[in-house]
Amino acid sequence: MEVRVRSGDTLWDYSRLFSIPVILIIDSNTDIENPNALHAGQSIKIPGYTTETYTIQSGDTFWKIAQSRQIDIEVLLLLNQHVNPNGLQIGQNIMIPIRVASMIVHGKGRYDFQKMTRDLNRLEAVYPFMKRTVPGKSVLGLPLHLIRIGQKGRKVQINAAYHANEWITTAIFMKFLNEYMLALTNGEAIKGVPAITMYTNSELSAVPMVNPDGVNLVLNGPPEEPEEEPIRLNRGNRDFSGWKANIRGVDLNKQFPANWEFEKERKPKQPGPRDFPGHSPLSEPETKTMAELATREKYDRLLALHTQGREIYWGYKGLEPTESRVLAQDFARLSGYEAVCYVDSYAGYKDWFIQEFRKPGFTIELGHGQNPLPIGQFDEIYANMLGIFVRALT
Repeated sequence: MEVRVRSGDTLWDYSRLFSIPVILIIDSNTDIENPNALHAGQSIKIPGYTTETYTIQSGDTFWKIAQSRQIDIEVLLLLNQHVNPNGLQIGQNIMIPIRVASMIVHGKGRYDFQKMTRDLNRLEAVYPFMKRTVPGKSVLGLPLHLIRIGQKGRKVQINAAYHANEWITTAIFMKFLNEYMLALTNGEAIKGVPAITMYTNSELSAVPMVNPDGVNLVLNGPPEEPEEEPIRLNRGNRDFSGWKANIRGVDLNKQFPANWEFEKERKPKQPGPRDFPGHSPLSEPETKTMAELATREKYDRLLALHTQGREIYWGYKGLEPTESRVLAQDFARLSGYEAVCYVDSYAGYKDWFIQEFRKPGFTIELGHGQNPLPIGQFDEIYANMLGIFVRALT
């Protein structure tokens, strides 16, 4: 929702009127040169609100409307500066603010790139303090969306859907993203932690879908171009439910220079549905983007969401810092998952992150069963993961 500044207005006035933390209003209006010196006529975004049109009925006054809607009459005056409050006419339209108090994201279904993008667009419109950029693109040119929320403190990177048939991880993260911002604008806590505390202490930096081409392949079948190549790589099978790789048949979580040569020797030698680490590390645009992000942003913590196994992998060749054990134990306690230090798997994003930066990195295997996990596990997985998300940001 946007409002027009009146002479003498401040962002702190808007914070009081709308019961929104002023830092969220400031971060929603980063294009303003000086938040302490607003100019009449400026447009200011108020997060957590939308508007609806109301048609004046017989006997209506601004006071009665404000009282019935339980809003400050000053809010009505702010949103309807063109209206004479003492001369309302039947049939006249005015704007009413609506606080968003329910979820936008509904991830309990097939969650492809298009659905994620629609949800991101809607979230961005309601919560403009969420910043979205595109640091890279997939093989087929789909944007790898990078989402940022929070203050410049501890940097926490969360990524999902490295593997195509693990697309449920994107839906799980997107629900948390929505719940987090909903709690921020409604003054609520998650798992006993005030959302604003997470916001002021940490910056969440997330790539919700690392492998959009692969996810679309699993859920929607091969694209028009190149239609035949994925079918050939899938040995002529048009059922892509077991496909993990990107559209070129490269396993994106076997692509990082962390014992890649060892992994290459024992994995498939040609592109296919799963496990091929590529002909060289970081050969794919998706993995190049993720490596460049970590190098540039210098994250303090990293969570890579995968399925399945209900396990948390947190070590790599003894290079993990002491903080990793503490976090892994907390994650395990909060989720009921098992914390596993070392596992016979290499060349993953978490492995490389620990190797290069000596910071806590985690591969979290959500749920249990056979990929792709049934959507019926969604609620259980989300309940297990919610505490991990919160702990990662505190």
